[in-house]
Amino acid sequence: MNERSELKNTKDRTTFSQKVGAKAARKLKARRNPTPGIWFGLGMMGLIGWSVVIPTLLGAALGIWLDHHHPGSHSWTLALLVAGLAIGCFNAWHWVSKEDREMRKEQEDNDE
Repeated sequence: MNERSELKNTKDRTTFSQKVGAKAARKLKARRNPTPGIWFGLGMMGLIGWSVVIPTLLGAALGIWLDHHHPGSHSWTLALLVAGLAIGCFNAWHWVSKEDREMRKEQEDNDE
């Protein structure tokens, strides 16, 4: 019975030491790669905003040009503005999704 408790105690110590080692490694890595500040966050918001605005404006510009050179019964400007907005939103969603996957993967690597 005493051998079992010593074996269990040794196993608990090994698990505990692994957890302590993982936390220490995470703290050391955090010192090397500090948490992004407010300017980083504002820059990312701007980047996401521009990834939506640029395709929307390009679609509107192309639509205005088409309406001027090839007038028709429907508005190219409105149609291409909506198409540009949809493309821009998809682009932003794709980029944010990719960044989220990378952050989750990094977090999982840190937890191990």
